[in-house]
Amino acid sequence: MNTIKDASMLKSTCVFSGSAHPELAQQIAGYLDLPLGRCRTPRFSDGEVFAEIQENVRGVDVYVIQPTCAPVNEHLMELLVMADALKRASAGSITAVLPYYGYARQDRKAAPRTPITAKLVADLLSASGINRVVAIDLHAAQIQGFFDVPFDHLFAMPVFLEHLRPRFTEPPVYISPDAGGVERTRAYAKRLGADLAIIDKRRERAGVSEVMHIIGDVRDRDCVILDDMIDTAGTLTNAAKALSDKGAKRVLAAATHAVLSGPAVERIAASCLDEVIVTDTIPLPPAALASGKFRVLSVARLLGEAIKRIHHSDSVSSLFV
Repeated sequence: MNTIKDASMLKSTCVFSGSAHPELAQQIAGYLDLPLGRCRTPRFSDGEVFAEIQENVRGVDVYVIQPTCAPVNEHLMELLVMADALKRASAGSITAVLPYYGYARQDRKAAPRTPITAKLVADLLSASGINRVVAIDLHAAQIQGFFDVPFDHLFAMPVFLEHLRPRFTEPPVYISPDAGGVERTRAYAKRLGADLAIIDKRRERAGVSEVMHIIGDVRDRDCVILDDMIDTAGTLTNAAKALSDKGAKRVLAAATHAVLSGPAVERIAASCLDEVIVTDTIPLPPAALASGKFRVLSVARLLGEAIKRIHHSDSVSSLFV
């Protein structure tokens, strides 16, 4: 994925950033050889969100970079208000680039009388005037079907593969932390010519702590736990301990989205994990950086290349073949 300066793109494309992750937006704009669009998103004294686009976007294809990470509601509302402002400014098209799609775990009714909030968010984005959505590693791939506008679902796998392939002299064992992640882990193991293991979590009866069974051989092997996100890190750190107890030589983790809510950073810092590899879909909190256990890989090049291909009507899926 090489940067190619395109004069026609400069005239007809603009990249804007919300307040969620301006550093990532700046890197994406840099990859595209575009200046970051000028806008402001202040708050009124009562907390209401305001957006002002400070340059002409009439007929321009606009890309708004805004992961809906914590504070989720604040960043989501800001994205909606920005999209409305761009629509009323006669933008040619509006693409929402959500490196991290908040509310993705609420993709179905988990109990009676509960919402499907991922679908509600999809409806809100469409109603605001957004014509296309780009996201990375959705928690549930079927969320694409909640939209009536085109949806480009990207994968961080190429970013991780580029880092992991030269990292080990002997291929490690790639670990799925649950049955739901087996497909993802199998894809990594296949491309890297490595072994696969699965952690089977069971609660034998109510009131008894969860037991983790390791399906696969990890003794005297480096292990890499793969997941789409790290939230409170309870499952991750318990999995790392279970692998260590089974004789794993080193335990690392790799996850696309570093949500890191609640006691996540403290749990990881105190755990037997040697390293946690994440991407910059969400800005990493200072405490995580200070812990010395995190390595951050950038998705700016991946997103920049996807934007370029969307703009030129080229294949996006070929990025992952």
